[in-house]
Amino acid sequence: MEQEFLERMNKSLSELKSEIISKLIVSNADFKEIMEGMDPKDVVDVASDDIDRKMIEAIGSQELKRLKLINSALSRIQQGKYGLCMKCGKRIPHERLEVMPYALMCVECKTVEERRNR
Repeated sequence: MEQEFLERMNKSLSELKSEIISKLIVSNADFKEIMEGMDPKDVVDVASDDIDRKMIEAIGSQELKRLKLINSALSRIQQGKYGLCMKCGKRIPHERLEVMPYALMCVECKTVEERRNR
């Protein structure tokens, strides 16, 4: 996958991660207390570390799921596996990754999974 595209996706994923964490800091006093004692550069890394119980409680289930997907995508970038469907192994189109940079599956596999889960 082109290096420029990977760098753009890495930046996009890191920004999404920062947004989620920033929203939590603003909206949750307990989470804000946890974050105040941290070095600002560690704020982005906090979600990938062993997280304090209060932080997990502060994160809604949807946001927690997104944070895990974002961390997983960042990890796949580092491993050179970003952009490959986790089900069939085919390349996920750049257009899909632009819209959902943490996508795990190509459109076809995702559609089949959603139909099965109905």
